[in-house]
Amino acid sequence: MLCTQCQFNTATTSDGLCGICVSAAAYAQPTPRPGYASNGNLAYLRSPVTLARASVALLVGVIAADLYSLWAGTVVQGVMDDLMSLDRGVGYGVGYGVGYGAVGQGTDLVREAEHADTLYAVSGWLQTAVLVATCAVFLCWFHRVRVNAEVFEPHIHSKTRGWAVGGWFVPFVNLWVPRRITLDIWDASGDRSVALDRTMTLGGASARATHPLVNGWWTLWVASIFVGRWASVGYWDAEEADEIDAAVSRMMLADVVDIAAAVLAILVVRRLTRMQDTKARPGPVADGVHSA
Repeated sequence: MLCTQCQFNTATTSDGLCGICVSAAAYAQPTPRPGYASNGNLAYLRSPVTLARASVALLVGVIAADLYSLWAGTVVQGVMDDLMSLDRGVGYGVGYGVGYGAVGQGTDLVREAEHADTLYAVSGWLQTAVLVATCAVFLCWFHRVRVNAEVFEPHIHSKTRGWAVGGWFVPFVNLWVPRRITLDIWDASGDRSVALDRTMTLGGASARATHPLVNGWWTLWVASIFVGRWASVGYWDAEEADEIDAAVSRMMLADVVDIAAAVLAILVVRRLTRMQDTKARPGPVADGVHSA
């Protein structure tokens, strides 16, 4: 007999419910209940709200660090422009007595250059620290929603739950596997008809719905990786004022792309968390539950 709620899995209780629907109904309980067993490991349905809030807060921190880096970059570029102007002035005006007056100005510019370099170095350290913290919390959230998705719909996932963390660290594989896992989580957490269509369709590929938000986030995330590396190589190789000015422009472009990726990441985290919270609670949701 099929489950009276999902009409898909076999009923295992006297109420006519399957084990997955029983676990989903127990989502609001303080103690997590075991759900679908995958490879001998029980999947637990647990609230992702707290981890989502922490991830969003840290992603906002990423945006703030990038904005600080953009400001520091304008300071560096201003000093580089002054240095290039001074070099041109000395080169053209030395025969007319202009070069002597530029000596004192050059000394001031050296101090400004050192200050600008310190600001930019601090922004780099700040970005790295916030990024590491964000990655740690985001991966905890990502793994949790992946396990929850397995409880919701155990049959549509193309990768095991271990890939929810490991897939981000394998070179080249990390360019597409996390996105694929995100799409599986999205389908499992959303409209049940989509998940059932994917389950009943061989391979599930033809039944996958479009995911513009996930695709947009992932495109910007991958772009930020490549643009960031390209900009970093140019920055560390730059020596002359004009080279540094151009390299900082590329670094600022990388910051802008990173900000856009972080904004869409916030939307993905909030949307997926809300979808799972809504799906796990069949009745009215208490105030504040969806604020993640």
